[in-house]
Amino acid sequence: MAERFTRAPQKRVGAIPCGFESHLAHFVIIIPIKTKVLVPPQDDLLAAIQDALPKIEEHSILAVTSKVVSIWQGRCVPKSEYPDKDELIKKEADKYLPRDFVPNRWVMHTIKNNLFIPSAGIDESNGNDYYILWPRHPKESAKKLYDWARETYKIKNLGLMITDSHTIPLRRGTLGISLAHHGFTPLKDYRGERDIFGREFLIQVADIADGLAAAAVVAMGEGKETTPLAVITDVPFVEFTDKPYRPDKPFSSFEIEEKEDLYYPLLSSVPWQKGRGGTHQQG
Repeated sequence: MAERFTRAPQKRVGAIPCGFESHLAHFVIIIPIKTKVLVPPQDDLLAAIQDALPKIEEHSILAVTSKVVSIWQGRCVPKSEYPDKDELIKKEADKYLPRDFVPNRWVMHTIKNNLFIPSAGIDESNGNDYYILWPRHPKESAKKLYDWARETYKIKNLGLMITDSHTIPLRRGTLGISLAHHGFTPLKDYRGERDIFGREFLIQVADIADGLAAAAVVAMGEGKETTPLAVITDVPFVEFTDKPYRPDKPFSSFEIEEKEDLYYPLLSSVPWQKGRGGTHQQG
């Protein structure tokens, strides 16, 4: 595993046809990491990471799927405790929309931790007859994993992301999103700069965290690959920092309040009901 990790960039570059290199802007390298199966209701994620990943290079970002973080925390509920999954969703969601408002009653739409997500993030796949909840306090969990990884691997510049999958309107399928991150600035602000024709950017802000999370989740897969980790390297557009991100000008926060969001007219037009915001005390 170590040899594969350290040599992968050279192999990628060596595969470029002669004459193409001069037109190549940059490679971002994403390497999925295979681990042992982490078994609900609780398992040792830190040992699994160390076994699978003996080394992490400086200026890397480690992506970890939320499911294995939850299993590490014991955030797993026997399905027998909730024959009706919707009751557990109502407990975990901050707000929820009953299934009757969803085509074919496929899911319950919910808002949890300021994210629009189906079923409050509760997952059954690869759960071994457990419902797997979202990690407890995702931002604190990301910081804890970040501190552990920096100390364990003796590196200074590191990013850490906890990832999950979600859906977006008018697109079929799922894609990755960052539930929480630490160690890098999540946004790249282009406002005040000019485009290639000299026009000033007025609203353009790139979401680095979710963009990298989406790419990492594609590489890790969403089936039975047992690759719940990914190492992202060669990311010169990422600013590494050990301080929490705090915006220094208006409209620069990573998270957006509902009433400020462009989609608020849609979000506010349906009869949300108040959930309990994570009252299940398992783990």
